[in-house]
Order: sequence, then structure tokens, then C-alpha cells
Amino acid sequence: MAKVELKGIGKVYEGGVRAVDNQSIVVEDREFCVFVGPSGCGKSTTLRMIAGLEDITEGELYIDGELMNDVPPKDRNIAMVFQNYALYPHMTVYDNMAFGLRIKKVAKDEIDRRVKEAARILDIEKFLDRKPKALSGGQRQRVAVGRAIVRNPKVFLFDEPLSNLDAKLRVTMRAEIAKLHVDLNATMIYVTHDQVEAMTMANKIVVMKDGKLQQIGSPLTLYNHPVNKFVAGFIGSPPMNFLNVRVSDKGGSIVLDEGSFEIKPAHEHAEYLKRYVGKEITFGIRPEDLLYQETPAAVGNMPLKVTVVEPLGADIHLWLTTSSSAAQQLVARTEPQYTFKVGDIANFVPRLEKARYFDKDTELSILAELDAAAKD
Repeated sequence: MAKVELKGIGKVYEGGVRAVDNQSIVVEDREFCVFVGPSGCGKSTTLRMIAGLEDITEGELYIDGELMNDVPPKDRNIAMVFQNYALYPHMTVYDNMAFGLRIKKVAKDEIDRRVKEAARILDIEKFLDRKPKALSGGQRQRVAVGRAIVRNPKVFLFDEPLSNLDAKLRVTMRAEIAKLHVDLNATMIYVTHDQVEAMTMANKIVVMKDGKLQQIGSPLTLYNHPVNKFVAGFIGSPPMNFLNVRVSDKGGSIVLDEGSFEIKPAHEHAEYLKRYVGKEITFGIRPEDLLYQETPAAVGNMPLKVTVVEPLGADIHLWLTTSSSAAQQLVARTEPQYTFKVGDIANFVPRLEKARYFDKDTELSILAELDAAAKD
């Protein structure tokens, strides 16, 4: 397999439209790396540059230590799985999987061995004589993956391969692709806008926005130590809550004033907030870190008004608002045994050791120095 290195990669289209800006990424040998971000962030363009389907405007691309900028796609020894499957409708499953090997004039016996082995791995042996129109979406996607497997490439590239599948099938296919990575012990780069896919599948996640890198790290690093407000809000489902609060110094203690309640930050965080006394910052807390209290807590109590109740079986998502003039919105995840009605005032206490803080202007993490020393 292979290591993939992007050094200052950029893509500028006609008219000066910059789709990708100065991307430097290292995907280690046999790593499962996911590029994630909203539509238009440049993740698919970056993948297509790795594949050779887009020219590289700036920077250098290396695969297995070899410069690839001007190497044709067919000579890069990569295989790509597309969103729309890209199967030949007039060919059987077997012929779709064998086609690329026949073009390369691989021996017939070797083609047969590779196709049947890939079909066995993907559990599509019984579909080899069928044509794509006779298959479900999930089965077609398996065929597309099988066509990539038979080539035995250095790098597998996946461009939003599950976006055309229904929700239940996406969950199943997610697990199958993750298992495939383990079975093949291969280098895989996977593009998605779905952060749940990224969190559940990746060894390494690359978060992008507007063509720029936001953060690279393991799923837990991005979840627990986001470098900015965008990453904090994009990674996690439901997303992190953000409240505008004012930092005050009351009797030598740092306090965060929302307008309808005050929060005293964790001791290890207070030191980093001192320089913001008298200023407004963004306080971030994840839904699972808002703890419901049946009676008001003595310290750190947040009385919040219930506006929407979403029972999900294993837990309940509560949409809440503060009673300040800004009426800021939050969502909390609570245990299913509790009963809530719209209009109730519910009391919550945040796990303050899990709280995040962001500069109002730059949106960068105020706890960056602390996070740099932290290990998951």
C-alpha cells in the first residue's frame, strides 16, 4: 500500500475561483482518512486531484514517495468508488468487476480468481450473472467497491459513496467499508459531508471549510479539542450548543454571565479566560454534557424553557431557550424516563470540565494551549 502526501496543494479555476487553498495533508500507509465538510468546501476537488481527474494548480502530490502531479490517472495505481456507482448497465456484475483487468490484459485465470475473491469478501457471489438494473442500491455499491478491490491498488478513494442510499442501508454499508479496511489493510481516503460517517469510520479526519483546512486529527481529538467554533459545531450530533456570555471578575472569581444565569468555569479553564474579563465570548457545551436536575442545583444551575420534545427511544432530545432578552437556543440529550412538556422550565447543570470557549471575533478556541497538551 502507500503513503499519500499533499504539500501546499491548491486548485484555482478560470476566473480566479479558488476551490482549494494550500492544503498540506499526510495520509499514512494503511490509514483510513476521511475528508469532511459542508458542500462546496473543496473535499471532492481535493480527492479528484489525488486521483488525477483534476489538474493541480499549486503544490505537490506524492504517492508512495513519487511525485504524481503530471502522472496520468491510469498510472497512479489508485482505484476510485464514485457516488453514482458508475457501472456499465449492459454488463453483468462479473464483467463490470473484470473490465479494468481485461483492459490491462491480465490473464483470464487471474481475473477469475480476483473477481470471485472480491465477490466473496463483499457477499455478492450470487449476483455475478446479474446486470446492475436487477440490483438494489446497496448491491450496486458493493459491485462498485468490488471493481476497485480487484485492481489491488495502492490507494482506495471513495467519493461520497453512501449518499444515494437510504438511512438504514448507510449504517450497514458504513460498517462494511470499515471492516473492508481492516480486511484489506489498505490506504483509504473517503470523502463525505456526513460527520457521523467520519466519526465512526476514520483513523484520521480532515475538516475543511471554504477550501481551507480547519483541523486534522483523530475523531476523539476533533470531538474533545476542536481548534475553532466551526469544527466544534460541525463534529457531533446533535451539534455543540453555543451561548454568547460575558466574562466577569466577581470577588476574584471568573464568572460567565448569560443574562439569565451565571456559570463559574472549571478552575483549569478560568486562567485562560482572565484576559477576556469585560468582553463577550462564545461558551460551547455539547448536548450530552447538559445534565438534567429534577430540582434546581445549588451551583451552576441553568433554568431553560422547553420548546420542542423529541423522544428517540434510547434518549430524548430537548430543544430549549434561555430566558434572557436574547432567548438563546440549546439542545440537551436526556434519559428517556423523564417526562417533559413544551413550556416547562427545566433545570440543567453543564459538565464544566467539558465546556469549550471561543473568541467572539476570531472564533478560535481560547483553550488552544491547554488542548495542545491534552491527550485522548
